Amino acid sequence: MSSAHYQALEPQTSDEDNEDIERRPHQKHTRCTAATAAAPPHPMVRKGSVGGGRRRCVLPLVGGTLFFIAFCYLTLSGDTRIALGLGGASEDSEEASHQGLDSMNFRPLNESLHVCSENFEDHRQFMQDKPRSDYGQLPVIYFVTPTYPRREQIPELTRLAHTLLHVPRLHWLVADDQEKCNGYMDTLLNRFGIPYTHMVSPMPSKFRNEKPAPRGVANRRAALQWLRQHNLTNGILYFGDDDNTYDLRLFTEIRKTQRVSMFPVGLIADYGVSGPVVRKGKVVAFLDSWVAGRRWPVDMAGFAVSLEYMAQYPYVNMPYKPGYEEDLFLRSIGLKMDQIEPRGNNCTEILVWHTQTKSKKIGMVRLESKYLDDRSNLGALLLNLKLMGVAGTTENEGRNALISKNGREKSHSAILS
Repeated sequence: MSSAHYQALEPQTSDEDNEDIERRPHQKHTRCTAATAAAPPHPMVRKGSVGGGRRRCVLPLVGGTLFFIAFCYLTLSGDTRIALGLGGASEDSEEASHQGLDSMNFRPLNESLHVCSENFEDHRQFMQDKPRSDYGQLPVIYFVTPTYPRREQIPELTRLAHTLLHVPRLHWLVADDQEKCNGYMDTLLNRFGIPYTHMVSPMPSKFRNEKPAPRGVANRRAALQWLRQHNLTNGILYFGDDDNTYDLRLFTEIRKTQRVSMFPVGLIADYGVSGPVVRKGKVVAFLDSWVAGRRWPVDMAGFAVSLEYMAQYPYVNMPYKPGYEEDLFLRSIGLKMDQIEPRGNNCTEILVWHTQTKSKKIGMVRLESKYLDDRSNLGALLLNLKLMGVAGTTENEGRNALISKNGREKSHSAILS
């Protein structure tokens, strides 16, 4: 996901956190104030002694507060301290955290998920000139593709499928952002012969009118939920959009992932690239034109995760926070800088490109319905295009469909009657 145009988040804490912080000091202050108010001043006491009593009441309160803060610094993790509004570690420390992290966006993985069809059998006989049996010992790559209905959807998935056809030991999780299953897509995915699961998981309606909308989050969350439901702890997780371009070497690289591997992604935002900075074989920082407080400023296509490693974190999550999905997902699995495995020849090669197809409205062909029968191919062709979401037909809107012969336009009746 390109994040060049998102705005940085403002620091936030939840109301519950604020209540936890303020509850004890507030109670002490209330008791002290009440005690001071209840005791009438002695007639021989000067007016200033009342203020002195208040100061004596406040001093224990200040001391208790300082003790509480010191206790939190010594016993709580950096992320917890920041979430409570108590400050964190130094800027360059692993403990430093993005302050926009708030509990409201970390909803449990309980997406509206419906599996339309799936097939766990691999019907491909040969991959990369070798029989399928030669790859039996390789870990499975779970390739998660969020998608949504549009004119380019079926062409994008077809192009991607013809890359994945060359990749052994891969299960394709296609998560569609719509309410109902698409029978045409079921047929299409099954025809490729790649093990797959086709599910629908629509974006919650409350997010659809947001600008920008968190597109693809519900689909990726549904895929994470599917992995959890199947208790899968062996294999590699990779988020692969349907419009990206993938070098086949990428799959060989990510299959080696022990925890989290990272690599540069081409055609990202202003720099044309986003990825890790590597020194002496270790990731030390990141190159990206939009940082905005993200600890992990990477593209969704720029990392892969071991399921065995991810299984250690039961609260793995991807919140509905546009521009921060990658960052907060990687935080939810407790990633640290020294755990990152640089791939792509120490992050010097581009193995995935963030290509984007220009989207257009669904085309409309004005043609009388009486000509959409079996006297020509047009009836079946236009029906297939309708099922794909590419084009539709109309009898009364727009200009008549152009049908030509020998360089000249002909009437529909002359050709189709």
